Amino acid sequence: MTLSTSHRQPLAEEVTAKLRTMIQTGEWPLQQRIPPEPELMARLGVSRGTLREAVKALAHSGMLEVRRGDGTYVRATSEMSGAARRMYQDHTGEHILEVRAGLDTQAAKLAAKNATPDDVTALRALLTERDQGWHAADYAAWARADWAFHERVAQASGNPLLHELYVSFGGVFHQDLLKQPAKEGFDGIPHQGHGELVDAIEAHDPDAAVASVNRNLNSCAEWIRAELLPL
Repeated sequence: MTLSTSHRQPLAEEVTAKLRTMIQTGEWPLQQRIPPEPELMARLGVSRGTLREAVKALAHSGMLEVRRGDGTYVRATSEMSGAARRMYQDHTGEHILEVRAGLDTQAAKLAAKNATPDDVTALRALLTERDQGWHAADYAAWARADWAFHERVAQASGNPLLHELYVSFGGVFHQDLLKQPAKEGFDGIPHQGHGELVDAIEAHDPDAAVASVNRNLNSCAEWIRAELLPL
């Protein structure tokens, strides 16, 4: 895939666009290292300087992370995700949960109105994966399935902008999920906000869907408040 030398767009910008596409299409998975410089230079037919300029641009946007002596890693699937990831580093778990409350309740409400039978089937399959991961103590699989479930609810809302916003926060929410199993007494497979939510979506009951999400988020808020209490 050699790039053109069109005068309509600087070469570094063209390379940046190509790299961005590789990330967004999943050719380079999230959290994984991208190919080394010599391989990319040969593949794209560009100089080291041009390639580094493109990588620097995507690192600045938060999509890539350059680790000196180790390589370059995918950290977000869009500039929006990268910006969200950087912003969340400066905020508390309580602030994050408050943002989730707005997104989750709206996604649940709209999904109850717009979800298709295929959406419901996919949601139930993800809950099965989540339960299996939890019971097998495979917490990475549990977290992936749990996050995929909530993302699919946002997709089922029928609002592509809401879905995009939800996906943009995915890296932060997913990392937060991975911390949860270490908490003593934590229930990784609550029915509220998950099984109850799917039932409400299938029944096209927006009020029940929102109520289920709120019960789950209130439970999460209790965990956060407990962590803040002095010993």
